[in-house]
Amino acid sequence: MNKLLFRSATLIHPESKFHNQVVDLLILDGKIEDIAQTIDVNGDDLEIINAEGCFISTGFFDLNANFGEPGNETCEDLISGTQTAVAGGFTGIALQPATEPPVHSKAGVSYILNRTSSYLTDVYPLGCISYNRAGKDLAELYDMKLAGAIAFTDGTSPINDSGLMSRALLYVKGFGGLIFSYPEDTSIAGKGKMNEGIVSTYLGMKGIPNLAEEVSISRDLYLAEYNESKIHFSTISCAGSVELIRKAKEKGIQVTCDVAVHHLVLTDEALSGFDTQYKVRPPLRTQNDVDALIAGLKDGTIDAIVSQHTPHEIEFKDVEFEIASFGIIGLQTALPLALKAGLSPALIVEKMAINPRQILHLPIPGFEKGDEVNLVLFNPEEEWTFEASTNKSKSANSPFINHKLKGKVLAVCNKKQFYYQQ
Repeated sequence: MNKLLFRSATLIHPESKFHNQVVDLLILDGKIEDIAQTIDVNGDDLEIINAEGCFISTGFFDLNANFGEPGNETCEDLISGTQTAVAGGFTGIALQPATEPPVHSKAGVSYILNRTSSYLTDVYPLGCISYNRAGKDLAELYDMKLAGAIAFTDGTSPINDSGLMSRALLYVKGFGGLIFSYPEDTSIAGKGKMNEGIVSTYLGMKGIPNLAEEVSISRDLYLAEYNESKIHFSTISCAGSVELIRKAKEKGIQVTCDVAVHHLVLTDEALSGFDTQYKVRPPLRTQNDVDALIAGLKDGTIDAIVSQHTPHEIEFKDVEFEIASFGIIGLQTALPLALKAGLSPALIVEKMAINPRQILHLPIPGFEKGDEVNLVLFNPEEEWTFEASTNKSKSANSPFINHKLKGKVLAVCNKKQFYYQQ
């Protein structure tokens, strides 16, 4: 990327004087050379992209992405994972520590940072809360923070020990750390495979009730309030959870939360055919929950939208529903699904680009002259088919494979690198 002109794009950036305006954006050597309603420039080395009808914003940032490396590179390695992220419009990701071995020491954090330092997408490792994600002893939180861990989580392994969670919240407070809580009381969830409700009863499947999530959120809110510490809830899925967090925010508790994008468009009725591609954790809930999640996004209760990208090899999904693994790939489908949920481009940018960085206290890339370029260009109306030829992931565990989707990422720029797809 040397000299590049985006022509007639609608800019979404609340801090810019050109917010919600159609602009031309000139980029030279990875920096913004000029931004105006019209830029008159030419030259043999100039590449012009017609962005009429498209939106341009700070690149998306995902708070919840899972790759396999180290240990499970066959499902997704750091190279394929970040290439998938770029194709989805993400210039930054917070990488879950659920690898083999888990990222529970400064060595694991340093490995990821060193391996990904030159990639277009910025990768921020999340460190484990507990050693080996076992939920018994605190991991090397401060050492990992010094090495570059952006926050701490055990992924989808809930911290069931209330004392351990309380100590983690108190400990990270001393150095400005942040705990990501995956809210699930496993003693209530048991061996459930889907949402507990009418559909699970009809199918004869063990269900995971909303109560498992809501009890866990209630406990952690009390612990965060007691320790006067910040807490972030990952992938909430229930109407009751939205209400609990809404009241906690009104009370002044330092809480943020996110929702997985597939929970905005799918319900447990999708499991009627026992299709393992719809098997996720937390499980798909009811339409009432979906409506509450969307309302929570619009009123500010839910701060961010995540992909919860969870790749699996075919042998972990092409099996009986009971033993199939939880999770779907989601980096490339995040934008189309958010649009399908009825969210506006401005709200999508807020929840997928601005707020995730604010939660992690990262700077928000801007659009002033001289700024380093960090952007995504997308067309909310363009249709494309998510299939083998367009899937950048090593895995294909998605219910949206071979489906036509509306909303396409056209270009991504970051760290003087440029990605463009017709």
